[in-house]
Amino acid sequence: MTLKKLTLPELLKNSCSKFSKNLSLNFVASGKKTYQDLYNEVVSIANHLLHLGVKKGDKVAILSANMPNWGITQFAIANIGAIAVPILPGFCSTELQNILEHAEVKVIFVSRLLAKCLEGVKTPFLEHKILINNFATMPEGCYQPEDLDKLVPDINLNNTTPLPEVSIEEEDIASIIYTSGTTGFSKGVVLTHKNLVWDARQCRTIQPVDETYRFLSILPMAHTYENTLGLLLPLMFGAQVYYLDRVPTPKLLVPAMQKIRPTVVLSVPLIIEKIYKSQVLPKFTSSKLMSKLYRFAPARKLFNRLAGKKLMETFGGELKFFGIGGSKLDGTVEQFLREAKFPYAIGYGLTETAPMAAGSNPSQTFLQGVGPVMEGVQIKINDPDKSGQGEIWIKGPNVMKGYYKRPELTAETFTEDGWFKTGDLGSFDKKNRLAIRGRIKTMILGASGENIYPEEIESIINNFRFVNESLVVENSGKLVAMVHFNMEELEKQYQKLKDQAGNYKEKINDYIEEQKQELRDYVNARVNNFSKLQLVLVQHEPFEKTPTHKIKRFLYCK
Repeated sequence: MTLKKLTLPELLKNSCSKFSKNLSLNFVASGKKTYQDLYNEVVSIANHLLHLGVKKGDKVAILSANMPNWGITQFAIANIGAIAVPILPGFCSTELQNILEHAEVKVIFVSRLLAKCLEGVKTPFLEHKILINNFATMPEGCYQPEDLDKLVPDINLNNTTPLPEVSIEEEDIASIIYTSGTTGFSKGVVLTHKNLVWDARQCRTIQPVDETYRFLSILPMAHTYENTLGLLLPLMFGAQVYYLDRVPTPKLLVPAMQKIRPTVVLSVPLIIEKIYKSQVLPKFTSSKLMSKLYRFAPARKLFNRLAGKKLMETFGGELKFFGIGGSKLDGTVEQFLREAKFPYAIGYGLTETAPMAAGSNPSQTFLQGVGPVMEGVQIKINDPDKSGQGEIWIKGPNVMKGYYKRPELTAETFTEDGWFKTGDLGSFDKKNRLAIRGRIKTMILGASGENIYPEEIESIINNFRFVNESLVVENSGKLVAMVHFNMEELEKQYQKLKDQAGNYKEKINDYIEEQKQELRDYVNARVNNFSKLQLVLVQHEPFEKTPTHKIKRFLYCK
């Protein structure tokens, strides 16, 4: 793909000219929008923004569920030289207020069910609110879904008046993305047009994409992972992208995948881990005999291969690339995917790197690793220890300009010679493939100075029966596991034992205590001496998470 300039307007113009009759962005349930239709609507929304007085450098926010109009809005903003501020669904009202004020947002596009988040939010900069579902102007005080449904679209989607000439360069800011950090502080990551377009183009060096590809978008488009790989990349090469018109539950996903038969789905570990735990593993542990057979490697591989064929059918049968990023994939689940011959792939990057920096396609994956560094990116391990492990530093055209209005934080994050310090721990193997160990900030220093990586212990805990999720913290010198059990399944097992024994004396609370002890023994038999758990605590409610499904560790590490 040859572009005169690596900018979003140039990407759109090139693709809509080359693939004008191809289907572009559509809902699974309906829509036949072509690339030409897409271009016309982008120009119409861009003209409306100009009418509202939006000019180059102004900030326009998008707070929306996934839909075709999300991408249309992003390109409309870019085509007049304005700056998009994508906001992840899931930010609380206080965070939303802070983002809109900090970024000096002038206009916000918001979807029907998220509009109520704006109630009570006021800044001296925000002048216009637009309902993104049908591009209707929102009057003041109109936030509830039943009121929004009465709004009549008043923005002309046939206004294809040529846009005025605006100089948009590769180093101009395209978006400011506020990260939903697990450390509790949202930072505005400043990404240029070149950061985004270059990264999208380079992703094709990892996995080929062409006009025949069909993407199913299920991750938030405000996340740079979905935005770059799930929107810019397919549009650059004439592919189709499909969206669900409601929250992507399994009940909706299965028929959607049967209908469009996606070739690409981008995911986070949580999704495939849930599928394995709730749908695959129970079938192989339904009886003592099956459990015993599943522990026997040749039988397990056979069962996993059969389960993999079934899983492929569930995904529509034509899946070529199931991308997993955002956090580390559980080792047992990855072993299943490998033995199932499921076309999964692992990627590594950050919002600050737009996001891809390293990764593999399904033919290159290796257990608990990422893969080669992406072409054109430089990665080095700073100050490695004896095992070759150290902080990952990155250089490349995909690396952000810095943090918005935070020069001191930007200076801390970059070295004098331009390396971006990720805060992630990693190493390279003999084949020069990258593997991630964890975050520097989450590492726990043991009593004798040993490095303890809680993510590795949590991965073992999460494979124990009845465990939904966990968090390992240090408390008064003790290594403590906070565990959220699947209480429904645990109580079913308790009742089953009670019914079978007839005179089963233990109470449910005693049974839970028994499970805690079993869990502790299970984990401590599988970790080194300085990573052994001293205490297991029951976390009765699910852990509070960021909009990208990562546990907010800072709330529990006190």
